[in-house]
Amino acid sequence: MSETVKQVFRVTIQASLQEVWETLIKEGEPLPFFFGSVLHTPGLQPGAPIRMRTPSNKYTGVVGEVLDFEPPHRYSHTFKFTNLDDPLCKVTYELKEVADGVEFTLIAEEVPRGTKTEKQMSQGGKIITTTLKTLVETGKPTFTARMIMTIGGLTEWATPAKCLSSNWPMDKQLT
Repeated sequence: MSETVKQVFRVTIQASLQEVWETLIKEGEPLPFFFGSVLHTPGLQPGAPIRMRTPSNKYTGVVGEVLDFEPPHRYSHTFKFTNLDDPLCKVTYELKEVADGVEFTLIAEEVPRGTKTEKQMSQGGKIITTTLKTLVETGKPTFTARMIMTIGGLTEWATPAKCLSSNWPMDKQLT
């Protein structure tokens, strides 16, 4: 078995636990903290598939399966970028009430060391936590998130064919 790494990203969000939770699990609209992807799932419960798709629904960037769902404190799922041949890893979101709001923790585990997934998760984790904090506290995503969403929309046509949503139906088994 190849060596894996664990990445942890944490931020305190000045908001209620319920507000952060509802923002995190929102379906059917672009999520700025997930780079403008839209969460698709038949239901957030253990064993359910998840797909993070472009707003047009034409491409799927991330696939996984819900492992744990404990509202409003914990949600975890397997995770794979569809454009990479790296194996599945695990992502967990934990929310904990603290004196000045909610401590949001994003944990990426079983990430294969030295892979593109490791590099993208390292960069993406920082953007996800910062953007979620800013979005919940101000109602607007960060400038970086807005630029990523704009550029993503303009360059969607250049997405690899292997990321077409037709290649990633909800019933496709992930390995």
